[in-house]
Amino acid sequence: MISIIIPAHNERHNLSKLLPILNSEASNIVFEVLVMLSCQSADGSENLEVAPNVKFVKCQGKGRSVQMNTGASMAAGNVLVFLHADVIPPVSFLNDIEKTLNARFEAGFFSYRFDKENFWLDINASFTSKDGIFTGGGDQCLFIKKQTFENLGKFNESQALMEDFEFFKRMKGKKIPYKIINNDLIVSARKYESNSYLRVNLSNFLLVVLFKMGISSETLKSIHNKLLKMPYQHNT
Repeated sequence: MISIIIPAHNERHNLSKLLPILNSEASNIVFEVLVMLSCQSADGSENLEVAPNVKFVKCQGKGRSVQMNTGASMAAGNVLVFLHADVIPPVSFLNDIEKTLNARFEAGFFSYRFDKENFWLDINASFTSKDGIFTGGGDQCLFIKKQTFENLGKFNESQALMEDFEFFKRMKGKKIPYKIINNDLIVSARKYESNSYLRVNLSNFLLVVLFKMGISSETLKSIHNKLLKMPYQHNT
């Protein structure tokens, strides 16, 4: 069984598109969806009409790591999938995951493309099909065996930002076998629309470099919030 865990903060619009797509996949794979709402989420996402295998949970603690760890602790599946609310999976999403894990990998990610046609965004997306400096970011949708996830100590709840990269660093340190599936997710370009292409890329590069230098996650979060505007995260 697969448990899809979606951390969300005021994502009603995106969830209203994503959840029906997840349940439209023609597959005999049993799965559940746990939508882990932030403690400050206030857009009524939990009132969406959904399939019986979808559950909304309001988290008490703050931070995406807390949301994802809480979801993992509640998950009935032996495979965990951490999917962002503004990401649309490919048609063969669940089958791709099952085939990869059956091939003796313990974890994996997906390549992706953006939901807007843009030459520069296409260049960014092209790097997600292979290992590189940005591998392990949350938009690539980590999937992992639940036992492996627990053995690695779950997400670090004190990591205020880049918890996905911190977890991936531990994965590589323990030599967990993983695969990048070249079957594109569709990722929202809204961060680029609210900022400039150059600003987002420079911010991403700076944050990754500072993370690798060991700068604290609180400092990274402060820098991120100063550099980028994300009006879509605020309830209107």
